[in-house]
Amino acid sequence: MANNAADPDELGVLQSKRNATRYQILVQIAERQPAVNQQEIADAIGITSQAVSDYLQDLVEQGYVNKHGRGRYEVTKEGVDWLITQTDTLRQYVDHVSEDVIGQVEIETALATTDITEGETVSLTMRDGVLRAMAGDTGSATAVAVTDAEPGQDVGVTNFEGVVDYELGSVTIVSIPQVQNGGSSAADPERIVDLAERHDLLAVSGVEAVAVATAADLDPDIRFGSPSAVREAAAKGLDILLLAATDQLSAHTDPLQEQNLSYEVVDVADT
Repeated sequence: MANNAADPDELGVLQSKRNATRYQILVQIAERQPAVNQQEIADAIGITSQAVSDYLQDLVEQGYVNKHGRGRYEVTKEGVDWLITQTDTLRQYVDHVSEDVIGQVEIETALATTDITEGETVSLTMRDGVLRAMAGDTGSATAVAVTDAEPGQDVGVTNFEGVVDYELGSVTIVSIPQVQNGGSSAADPERIVDLAERHDLLAVSGVEAVAVATAADLDPDIRFGSPSAVREAAAKGLDILLLAATDQLSAHTDPLQEQNLSYEVVDVADT
């Protein structure tokens, strides 16, 4: 009768308790070599000192560890290769768990627009840049609530299906000259107010842009970290008016291009 038992050396550290312990001991030796205290290793991985001694003898016989005298050990090239192989297997497993398992149970937060009960199917929409959940499965995107919620409360949702149907926002960038080229004095405050009224958010970048908003008696929604904030807002369906000093333009247009978000740059004189 053929012997179909797998070679323990071929089993990964997740399938073999023996290999899991060998893996931990090899890592401990690699960290401590050449002076290796068996009791310290035992304490570190939660086994007895005698067990460490037995494993060390086995590792030496397998050619994974060299012994250079009492308490002096060194991981061999073969031992390093085995560690690398096992580590690669572990990494692949962790990636699988992270991407394929945990990713499937990812929980997002939405704003409830109706009463929602835990376990109930909800429809998802995006409005004013906020993900919203409504009881029922009539929408193009659905999920399952993991918490109870009343209208206006946050609700956890998971098990997503479909695509949230909404249009990406756009960005109108008004290029403000730097101070040596006229600065905020080149902008017409009334025209800036008119533009702001036709957009969802107002963002500024650069002191010259702040001065333009101040002259127009406007309070910017986004003042700090504007490149990432503008991109995020547009990706969530909001239209943004961005007042930006000319030396700040590329910091905003590059991220928008990378995410294929719509924008236009207008000269302050054209407003």
